[in-house]
Order: sequence, then structure tokens, then C-alpha cells
Amino acid sequence: MGGIADYSGALVLQLPLARCTTVTLRRQAAPSLDIASFRDGHWDTFSITIDAIFAGELRETDTLAAWFATRELDRWAAYVVGAMQDVMHRSGVVKRDLPGFRLLIESDVPEGKGVSSSAALEVATMMAGAAACGVELSPIEIAVACQAVENHVVGAPCGIMDQMTSACGEANHLLRLRCQPATIEGQVAIPRGHRFYGIDSGVRHAVSGADYGTVRTAAFMGHRLIAEAKGFRSGRHGDHAFVNDDVWHGYLANITPREYETMFRHLLPERMSGEEFLARFDGITDRVTKVVPGHNYPVRNATAHPIYEQARIERFAELLHDLGDDPAVATELGALMYASHESYGACGLGSDATDRLVSIAAEAGPRAGLFGAKITGGGSGGTVAILGKESSESVVRDIAARYSAETGRVAEVFAESGPGAARLGVIVSEANA
Repeated sequence: MGGIADYSGALVLQLPLARCTTVTLRRQAAPSLDIASFRDGHWDTFSITIDAIFAGELRETDTLAAWFATRELDRWAAYVVGAMQDVMHRSGVVKRDLPGFRLLIESDVPEGKGVSSSAALEVATMMAGAAACGVELSPIEIAVACQAVENHVVGAPCGIMDQMTSACGEANHLLRLRCQPATIEGQVAIPRGHRFYGIDSGVRHAVSGADYGTVRTAAFMGHRLIAEAKGFRSGRHGDHAFVNDDVWHGYLANITPREYETMFRHLLPERMSGEEFLARFDGITDRVTKVVPGHNYPVRNATAHPIYEQARIERFAELLHDLGDDPAVATELGALMYASHESYGACGLGSDATDRLVSIAAEAGPRAGLFGAKITGGGSGGTVAILGKESSESVVRDIAARYSAETGRVAEVFAESGPGAARLGVIVSEANA
């Protein structure tokens, strides 16, 4: 729960899967960063000089991002290079003391499924790189640094929850994370007898896609409109707009549904063009997206989503503690998931594929031990999360098989949870020292 509300400061609840990305790193005399990754059934390789990313023409994040933006076939390597560049700069050594590195990447986290494959790659790379460069970083610091890589090197405007879960998650627990900006409030155990499942829709999801970025931008446009109505002082700080919002601290998630309904909903247009917004304001407070002239934004629904999602998540977290003692609350938990799914769709981040999976799960319903379902991650495809009984795995697999028969798409089922990177740790071998 939380999905596209993390960038608006919401509480999120996220479960790490029993899938793993492993980065094997070896120092080498050659002054280059050489990467090999087994992807989509074949090996991809990439190489770049240490000098270029540490002290040369690509040493700045923005120049590295611009360089990768022109190399579509090599974009996958931006996650790795960005993470390694970060730890090398943190190491404090001069260029002549830095070795070269060879990295081998192996992963069974599927790409484009909305299950955080990019976060797993970034976190694994940064943990291995930090160990090799003698940089001490806490799991939270690693997650924050990895989000910065994805935002500013890869160019994907993701929130923080995927990196935090990849780094700090615990098996069979929901990471309770308040994204203001990244405060872990605990690990919520999944009550005995229940489980969260995932079914891949077979429709590729991408945080860097236009739909996700449009909805995120629209939410920050809504915040700026609300701030103006509230009379908060705004202006520019360098390249970014700012709002002195002392009441909600700049986060839409801190506005209650009642405040929104009584004071602000009527002020927000259902849709707003980039030109219209920029004629009134000099930008938004988001540091990773911009309002684009000629684009049309779903301002009202994108603004409302994190406000209502925050209320749903708070209730969801409260109910989870009671699920083990009162199985009847599973129905309300499911209703919250269905409402979240509907809100994704209202923002424009739904898809026919994920809608169909949710519909089939709802048809099975509590009689089959399934209580709720929703699109997860950034939306527009990817994976559907399902709350059910532990004894209902066969029902979930039957749903996946039915969906596959209808659509011709392979629908992979995720049924197990596993630990995050901090729990797995780093293995250092003398042979690689």
C-alpha cells in the first residue's frame, strides 16, 4: 500500500519478495568499470573509464545523466555506473589511488513488473561498491543515495519506498515507512494464516514512463494551487520553486480528506495544461519533474490520491494488527485495497490487464480466501497484489492460469517473501580484496 503516494509524503507498507539481485565485484588493475549482466536471456556488457566518471567529463551527475540519455541501448548500465560513481566520490581518495572494477550482475527479480528490479540493482551495486571502496553507509543512507541515482542519473522520478524496502525490508513483514522523507516506523508482521501474493500482468511497467511522470507532476501542481489558496509564501530557490508550508511541511499526505473536501477540492481543475499553470506560477516544488508546456495534467485526481491514500494506509496498518485475532477485518482490508486500485485508475495509471486480474480476484472473493487486490508499484501495468489466506495459493495460481488463457500473456505468481539487502549483507573474499 502506498505506491504513487510516497513522493507526496505518505505512509507506505511494502513487502520484500523472495527474489534477489547479486552483484559480484572484483578490483582490477585496468582503470575501467567493466559490467556484465545477464538480461532477457543474453549477456549485456558495458565499459567506461574510471577517469571519465570520477574526474573527467562525466564526473558531474547531470553530465552523466545527459550522456546516458543519448545511449538507449546502454541505459540499463546507468543504475550501476551511477551507484559506483556515488561511492567512489564518497571514498575521499584521489583518482590515482582508485582501482578499476569488474562487476558481474545476476538477478531473478523480473524487470518491468512493478516489483522494484531497479531498486534491487542499485542497492546491491552500492552495497558492493561501498565495501570495495571502504565507505561506511547505513542501510537507510544506501537507500537514499540509490533513489538519488535513479532520479538524477537514470532520470526516473521514483519515490523512496522501493529502495528503502530493498535495503531495509524483513521477510514476511511489511516495512512501515513514512516518506517525509524516509522514516522507518517499524516492521509489521503479516498475521499468521494470511499472505500477500503478487500476479504479474505481463504488461511492462516503467516508472520512467510518461504516465507516472505526468501524475507525479500533476500532484505537485495541485500542491502549489492549494498553497496559493492557503496564502503560503512561495518563490524560487536556485533552479527550484519553494513554498513555505509550515502546516503540512510540503507534503500532500498531511492534508486530511476533510480539509481537502471542504477547502480545496473545488479550487482544483480536473485537468490543467502546462501553459495555463506556468502562466500563474514559476514551477513546482518537485526536484525531479517539471511542468511541460503543451502537456495536459490530471490535477484533481492526482492531488486527491495521496490525501485519500494516506487515510487508507493508516487504517490498513491499524487493521493488520487485529487480523490475527479477528479474521472479519480481512474484508475491510480488502475494501481498502480495492479503493486504492480504483484511485490509481482515476489518476490514469490503471491498465486493462491489471483491472482484469483484480476483477478475477474479486470474483473469487472471501469464499475462496481472497479479500482484496490492487495494482502495485507505479501502475500502468506491472503486478497486482492480493491479500488472501495462506491456504489460498492454489486459488491465486488458478487466477493466473485463467488470465493467461484469456490474454496469452505469461502471468508469474509471487508467493514468498524474503529479506532485504541489509539482512543478507556483503561477503568479502581475500581473493577479491
